[in-house]
Amino acid sequence: MLKEKSVSNKSVSELQMKQLTELIRNFDALKGGTGKRNIIKVVNSNGLDLNIKAFKIPNSINKWIYRFFRKSKAQRSFEYAEKLIKMNVGTPKPIAYFEFTSFFQFNKSFYISENLDCDMTYRKLTTDFNLPDYDNILRAFTRFTYSLHQKNINFLDHSPGNTLIKKNGDAYEFYLVDLNRMKFVSMDFETRIKNFSKLTIHKSMVQIMSDEYAKCSGEDYNRIFDLMWSETEKFQKKYHKKLGWKKKLFFWRSFN
Repeated sequence: MLKEKSVSNKSVSELQMKQLTELIRNFDALKGGTGKRNIIKVVNSNGLDLNIKAFKIPNSINKWIYRFFRKSKAQRSFEYAEKLIKMNVGTPKPIAYFEFTSFFQFNKSFYISENLDCDMTYRKLTTDFNLPDYDNILRAFTRFTYSLHQKNINFLDHSPGNTLIKKNGDAYEFYLVDLNRMKFVSMDFETRIKNFSKLTIHKSMVQIMSDEYAKCSGEDYNRIFDLMWSETEKFQKKYHKKLGWKKKLFFWRSFN
């Protein structure tokens, strides 16, 4: 039998928590859903659009690790979101998280946040180079990343789909999502620049980001670009190598 644990932010009432609990218990029956490993559904509860993320049930080893030694992805997402907001870093408002465990094993977990209606994600910048105000958006994103580094925030999943972008007048606001992998530590130059390696395959984007980061940091542009492009190529090589091994290992899926 699974034991249920739930934690919410201080603004959630007892009645609202009961409603959230019902949503979680009936998650599979809720309409919609995106994602393969983790399933995300957007639901309306009392006029508020909520983003509910159901994390994939971990493998046998991780069931034991998450049960006794490590915080769940849902708990980390919730706690990191609260910490980011206190540090004036954009992220959708955290509402609650739920965990289901047995005596010896961790089972499933859910993270609930307010659903943010954004204009685009960073991914749009990697596919549409004719986007209005393109250069300014990319430079503003670079300044946002620099501000994270200055606040000792190393967002380990700093990838194209994990930053939401919202236009506010002539300015742009950035919001981090998929928060369960973060470190709050001081970073050296190499670690800061490596943080850009998962964002794009396009050298032109790396050039712009390197130029803006040089303006923010006072570091030499060539030093930044050489390292950023080198780390980008290194990541892409590793990524495609891993993808190749997966295709060979799971070749049988192509026949289904």
